[in-house]
Amino acid sequence: MIWQKGMDLVVMIYKLSNQLPETEKYGLRNQMTRAAISVPSNIAEGSSRKSKKDHVKFLEYSLGSTYELETQVTAVDMLNYGDEALRKEILKGIDEDQKMIQSFINKVEGS
Repeated sequence: MIWQKGMDLVVMIYKLSNQLPETEKYGLRNQMTRAAISVPSNIAEGSSRKSKKDHVKFLEYSLGSTYELETQVTAVDMLNYGDEALRKEILKGIDEDQKMIQSFINKVEGS
């Protein structure tokens, strides 16, 4: 479930990043897409780890990427780049992802 939500976020970020000015090709666009793909990638990698400590470490990387992405999308929002409704949907999705990942970290640590 959290991996799929992360993948949905990737799709939305690519849609938004394609709406950014060409001048942001190597700036915000690159940073946002890298942070977005990092979320489900680290969830997937963590799930392959045998130890609880390693699993949590990769979930924490994923969580960190959501905060990085939130900052970048907030900057895009402040600059009024791209579709406003999409920006708001992404920020809402990031918030949901952060809560889900943190909850999953707590569950893995408690098991």
